[in-house]
Amino acid sequence: MTRLAVVLLAAAVVVVFALLVAAAAGTLTRLDGATYPAALMRAAATFAAVVTLATAVAGVLTQYLT
Repeated sequence: MTRLAVVLLAAAVVVVFALLVAAAAGTLTRLDGATYPAALMRAAATFAAVVTLATAVAGVLTQYLT
């Protein structure tokens, strides 16, 4: 497999994982009694946090693997 394919596959896995975590966070927020806009904002913040964390981990790993 080429490096490009590995990078694209890893990015796709991160996005899918982030979507799943964001959906779970939004659902839990809604079950807690929050309004739909509040639950959507919590889900969006969770999605952004997961993507940011994955980017930070990839940056650290890049320093050690190259």
